[in-house]
Amino acid sequence: MKIGVIGLGYVGLPLAVAFAEAGCDVVGFDSDPRRVDRLRRSESDIEDVSSERVRAVAERFAATGEHPKLRSCDAVLICVPTPLANQREPDLSYIVDAATQLSSHLERGQLVVLESTTYPGTTRERVLPILEESGLSAGTDFNLAFSPERIDPGRATDQLRTTPKVVGGLTPACAERAREVYGLICDEVVDVSSPEAAELTKLLENIFRSVNIALVNELAQLCDRMGIDVWEVVDAASTKPFGFMRFDPGPGMGGHCLPVDPFYLAFKAREHDFYPEFIELAGKLNQSQPKFCVERADRALNGVRKPVNGSRILVLGVAYKAGVSDMRESPALKILHELRGLGADLAYHDPHVPELTEFDLRSVDLDSELGSADLVMIVTAHNEVDYERVVRDASLVLDLRGVTRGIEAPNLVQL
Repeated sequence: MKIGVIGLGYVGLPLAVAFAEAGCDVVGFDSDPRRVDRLRRSESDIEDVSSERVRAVAERFAATGEHPKLRSCDAVLICVPTPLANQREPDLSYIVDAATQLSSHLERGQLVVLESTTYPGTTRERVLPILEESGLSAGTDFNLAFSPERIDPGRATDQLRTTPKVVGGLTPACAERAREVYGLICDEVVDVSSPEAAELTKLLENIFRSVNIALVNELAQLCDRMGIDVWEVVDAASTKPFGFMRFDPGPGMGGHCLPVDPFYLAFKAREHDFYPEFIELAGKLNQSQPKFCVERADRALNGVRKPVNGSRILVLGVAYKAGVSDMRESPALKILHELRGLGADLAYHDPHVPELTEFDLRSVDLDSELGSADLVMIVTAHNEVDYERVVRDASLVLDLRGVTRGIEAPNLVQL
């Protein structure tokens, strides 16, 4: 079987390599010529896919910037970004462009699957009409489905196979075809009745996390005012073996899904004259969490009679989560922006992010900066950092991730 993948980023490249490892010939399309060139040299820029894995399937995986090469594929998977526009409304331009280009080369019998996270109705209302401009009819001449990606960056490489794959086909025949394709790389494929059900499944998964993260972050703010250790409360509640799922407070949400998905669903809900106030409130609270963290930094410095203005603040970790270099929607960016606006002298250390061009900063050497910073803020807790040493050598530490729990030191402040 020959598989085409449009978009070779955090979602598309793991899929492309997994299909190649399963023995399929894979054509990977990406609009970035630099990424295509790197992959032709078997160089991966995605943490979860090593260059060694790409090199091992080089004979079966071809990266290209030419859409016509997708014509020979039995199935084409669309894995392009779905960011938010300036007014925090869905930006489907990448999906529309991918579908438009594909429609010019669509072949009878092909399967097209949208994997990009989006609102319910996108596959049927936006992708379907564009593909049918080819003169072919979905469900008759070609198959169409939606299957949400469930990649968790930074996790083990077998997650594609072991995580059940949700599939919603335009017709039962479309669903069967998608099930057959994903069965090559997934141990379990879960059928739902429609693309809309599959689209909403992904949003529910991420909104569930968004709401609960908002809840525990709001609790952290309350505990701060009440003088209660929020980590102690979370630890104690987590001992209950039923009816409770642990979520930890932090500096806010990041990544390509969690901060975005509530706004996608809210946008679609408004079309039906429905306003999901609970979901929107969670999204707003998570967006405001970085400001609360900056306030904690301000108070921590005030406690040692220093203002933020002019203080040297070293931020540890700027990626949106540990173990990755992904900066999309990272709360660290908002924290850095707020601190710079207050006049702080900024530096950062992140073993996965060598530079932040928008701040004109490069990752500094921890040895040279740790002892000279007025405040060290732990924003993203990468495993490569020795946090006991950070507390020992820094004059003042603010831990926003709870990685210093168990350490008692007069220079340590926790969220």
